[in-house]
Amino acid sequence: MAFLLQGRLPVNQDLLLMQKGMSMRKVRSKNWKKLRYFRLQDDGMTVWHARQAGGSAKPSFSISDVETVREGHESELLRSLAEEFPLEQGFTVVFHGRRSNLDLVANSVDEARIWMQGLQLLVDFVTSMDQQEWQDQWLSDWFQRGDKNQDGRMTFQEVQRLLRLMNVEMDQEYAFQLFQTADTSQSGTLEGEEFVQFYKALTKRPEVQEIFENFSADGQKLTLLEFVDFLREEQKEGDHASDLALELIDRYEPSESGKLWHVLSMDGFLSYLCSKDGDIFNPTCRPIYQDMTQPLSHYYINSSHNTYLVGDQLCGQSSVEGYIRALKRGCRCVEVDIWDGPSGEPIVYHGHTLTSRILFKDVVATVAQYAFQTSDYPVILSLENHCSWEQQQIMVQHLTEILGELLLRTTLDGLLPTQLPSPEELRRKVLVKGKKLRTLEEDLEEEEEEEELEPELEGEQEDEPELEAQFESESQKLSPRSKDKKKEKKFKPSLCPSLSALVVYLKSVSFHSFTHSREHYRFYEISSFSETKAKSLIKEAGNEFVQHNVWQLSRVYPSGLRTDSSNYNPQELWNAGCQMVAMNVQTAGLEMDIHDGLFRQNGGCGYVLKPDFLRDAQSSFHPERPISPCKAQTLIIQPWLQVISGQQLPKVNKTKEGSIVDPLVRVEIFGIRPDTTYQETNYVENNGFNPYWGQTLCFRVLVPELALLRFVVKDYDWKSRHDFVGQYTLPWTCMKQGYRHIHLLSKDGTSLQPASIFVHICTREGLEGDES
Repeated sequence: MAFLLQGRLPVNQDLLLMQKGMSMRKVRSKNWKKLRYFRLQDDGMTVWHARQAGGSAKPSFSISDVETVREGHESELLRSLAEEFPLEQGFTVVFHGRRSNLDLVANSVDEARIWMQGLQLLVDFVTSMDQQEWQDQWLSDWFQRGDKNQDGRMTFQEVQRLLRLMNVEMDQEYAFQLFQTADTSQSGTLEGEEFVQFYKALTKRPEVQEIFENFSADGQKLTLLEFVDFLREEQKEGDHASDLALELIDRYEPSESGKLWHVLSMDGFLSYLCSKDGDIFNPTCRPIYQDMTQPLSHYYINSSHNTYLVGDQLCGQSSVEGYIRALKRGCRCVEVDIWDGPSGEPIVYHGHTLTSRILFKDVVATVAQYAFQTSDYPVILSLENHCSWEQQQIMVQHLTEILGELLLRTTLDGLLPTQLPSPEELRRKVLVKGKKLRTLEEDLEEEEEEEELEPELEGEQEDEPELEAQFESESQKLSPRSKDKKKEKKFKPSLCPSLSALVVYLKSVSFHSFTHSREHYRFYEISSFSETKAKSLIKEAGNEFVQHNVWQLSRVYPSGLRTDSSNYNPQELWNAGCQMVAMNVQTAGLEMDIHDGLFRQNGGCGYVLKPDFLRDAQSSFHPERPISPCKAQTLIIQPWLQVISGQQLPKVNKTKEGSIVDPLVRVEIFGIRPDTTYQETNYVENNGFNPYWGQTLCFRVLVPELALLRFVVKDYDWKSRHDFVGQYTLPWTCMKQGYRHIHLLSKDGTSLQPASIFVHICTREGLEGDES
């Protein structure tokens, strides 16, 4: 079978040398550095490694798993080994999701360049592949795995093994019948195009064929008018269905004559349904489509907790990689815990724990490099300052020198504002959130007499109170003046004025009550709440919390008892309008699926406009009470959701060749409490390849503006909790009706292409009590 590299990639000297293989050092730590032989496989899409050339090889990584390739000097680990290995010989393979980076050191600068350029060429190529190319590549991968003796052809025994690998249990007679039909050369084996025909027979979609024939007069094609009817009636495309039909035929019809006559074949129809245009996620919600000119308090802001950690909060590793990953996935608020370090350099780590340390200046340099690679909208540095006066001055020096023009140092126009600026006004700016000695008004008036630097320091320590109470402040132990702490406090505040001056729109203040905030606080002051405190306030005074969050920012952070860096469900905090609901982004799971689902919209820019009833200072909305915020009568959204079929679901237990999933689909809604629910289909026994459910699930939704929809595929197991197979989460307001494919993501949030589920969604609006 012709593999992808031969078929589509240009002949490239770097790739040819990579296919011959090279020895490189694989580096995991300062003490773990081992020589391995790496080789790009002939398919051009996988890299294998062995202990030595000619040794037993095993897969190392797939090109589709690689996000980018970095030079040696950009790696924390390789920089720490600079005296042992020249940085020019090192490079880092960065993977999608949460998979650890792969640090490699080549034998020469030229060999490092060959691999860096070659890998990046392949990554760029994979990124540009369309749906059909992905499908072809996926098929090529399976052929390579099924062709056990690598002779370019497959016997029926190899095909049977391949079917088990592909997650399908099939009647042997039927499988042999398909095999014989595809074996047009009658050689007893399948080669190249024969295997493609076998696969097409295997993946025939009778459920799609039935839909096609329902709208096609002759069962062979959809005329332009028939396709317009389908788009209007089923896909709810409305008035622009006619123009859209022409565009889609031109885009997905494979035959030139079909395009010329404006008709759509079955192949073209299936291509459309499997494409982004047939996706459940509304394409109009993919780019930045929301109003970005409202005050910061009117947005949900993608926020990270303890961003420097890539593991747990007791013994985990601190790394600038945490900031890189968070910023690249759209985080706009990152947390930095700073303590006094050796040699006068502030360090970042989780205080009073065994987590490793990194330099504050390295964190700032990382922010400067990666802050605006994913989004141009402002990045907030949430500083937890535990440093002595001297090291605070070093902090200021690093912030101002490294960030330069990116750092916001005063109000946008130098004048006193009346409300928070908008994300649009703050484009490509880094804002400091932290404690402040004076008011913004005093800063702008530039009254700098000594007595005005003495007011009591406002603000709370965001670090977990449960842990904080058990330890003496580390900064006090390290400060040379800590012995005379009481006397020192009378003469000099613990916050350095130059650091205080860098806090402009995000002054941290302690929360006492909503009444106290209204009477004493200003719009540029922000309070932080533990998850426990925030949830308690929602129950006690939910409407007041909503109104508070209209004009002032709130940051919620995980409980200090979450030492494993687990997460809480952000939904109930968003329901109250809390903007900065900080998550341990390094920890995958349901909670991060919900978080990622909300921020998947609006270009993934990290800012999502809150619903209008959470932006109204007189809002009557209470997150705990299911009353429509805008209407006298409660409007109910009643969706009928038919889960039809699944396609190419991955195996859960990859170590057992014979294990095949028994998939079921769980549809979950997260929103206000009465809307939060789930329903499941039955399971399909022994078929993860093309399972058919054909089940309809019914829901009712009171506040769709706050609802998120999560589709989860699980492997049924009567003895234990069902194993996770894949999921996809999206905002209700970004959901398209009609026949839609849902392309599944892994637990880590990476694509499981071509795994998908096929659904039909239809929603009806009615008033409460109207069940007709």
